[in-house]
Amino acid sequence: MKVGIVSDLHCNIQGLDLALAAMGSVDELLCLGDSIFEYQFSNAVVARLRERGAHVIQGNHEEVFLSDAGARARERPGIDPELLGFLAAQPHRKYLELGRKRLLLIHSTPWEPRGDYVHPHSPKLDRFAEADADIVLYGHTHCQVVRRIGGVLVINPGSAGDARDSRNDRQLSCAVLDTDTEEVSVIDYSDPRFAAR
Repeated sequence: MKVGIVSDLHCNIQGLDLALAAMGSVDELLCLGDSIFEYQFSNAVVARLRERGAHVIQGNHEEVFLSDAGARARERPGIDPELLGFLAAQPHRKYLELGRKRLLLIHSTPWEPRGDYVHPHSPKLDRFAEADADIVLYGHTHCQVVRRIGGVLVINPGSAGDARDSRNDRQLSCAVLDTDTEEVSVIDYSDPRFAAR
């Protein structure tokens, strides 16, 4: 089974569409949180995820937007209430059984309180081995990780919307997982918003 993985879209519909094109045909699509950005909502991004039947979780940006602090932002004209309701109904973590593998989708950490930025060389990454899953997928840092820790394959696809990883020249990225072989392909691509004009 081929699984497409995106995270940290931050309202960048062009970045998401390029990720979908780059991944090609996938059996399942996962979004690991932060589809929106701070106090901004993107009808286009959330609609595309819903159209594609993506498994979506909330990240820290959704948590703020959907909290009391985001009340005024949610009242802005132009936000589709049905799409807002769809995003609000998504969980903070999700277990999936795909291709005989148990996947855990999280935005930041498998442990509580969540929210730590676990970068590729952080010793905290070792704690991901404690997760009750074959594969743990996370975002939040915008930095790519593909690493086996104990019996757990840990994947961070980087960001498909707001590049911050100097190790790939601050390009956007997404990933494709083959659940049978556990092979992961990470795909880098330029952010079209910053293309030479």
